[in-house]
Amino acid sequence: MNRETEGPDMENEDGAASEPLPDAPLDAVLESLLFACEEPVTLDDLAAILGEGRREEIGSALEGLRSAYGTAARGLRVQRIAGGYRLTTSPDLAPYVREMVRTRNRKRLSRAALETLAIVAYKQPITGPEIQDIRGVNPSSILNTLLERHLVRILGRKRVVGKPFLYGTTREFLIRFGLNSLDDLPSMEEFDALLVSAIEVDDDPQEELPAAGEADETAADAAPVEKP
Repeated sequence: MNRETEGPDMENEDGAASEPLPDAPLDAVLESLLFACEEPVTLDDLAAILGEGRREEIGSALEGLRSAYGTAARGLRVQRIAGGYRLTTSPDLAPYVREMVRTRNRKRLSRAALETLAIVAYKQPITGPEIQDIRGVNPSSILNTLLERHLVRILGRKRVVGKPFLYGTTREFLIRFGLNSLDDLPSMEEFDALLVSAIEVDDDPQEELPAAGEADETAADAAPVEKP
């Protein structure tokens, strides 16, 4: 797992060969790449840098790092998230991380937004009117907030009268809550606790609107949408 790296010849944007990658222990290279990337790093990403012929070796090294970080008394973990790998903080140290977040005035979601996000996560694909039936209030502004923060996306339209938008969660949602796939969603009760711990709650009644039918489709159209 500690073999020296033997990366492929690299080319710059002009197609010319760039300087060869320096020799370095594979574990150290993987740690640096995981640390440097905000998004989870996939095996394809790493193989493109280190060589396709080393895919199996890279996979074994990643699992070795996961094991090493998981058993040592460290503040970090190598975790599988959204089909890739990422360095994350230890769950046992979450109270310290939350305290740091609070002191930095993290942009917060309201309790209403967290409840709506939970409904989308477990009922997707789901429409605005269906969310309204569950919560009893128009989810228009809340859905727009979740779209802007890339936690939900528009999957299409339901083939019923009015053709309302269908909503689902995004890859950012998986990353934010440390899930590798939707199959890893906990029970509803556990997810409620997960929401509270993962995103600071700020009860803001202004995010609720009186029941008035489907969400504001004009605003939803203007919001960022990820590909399904």
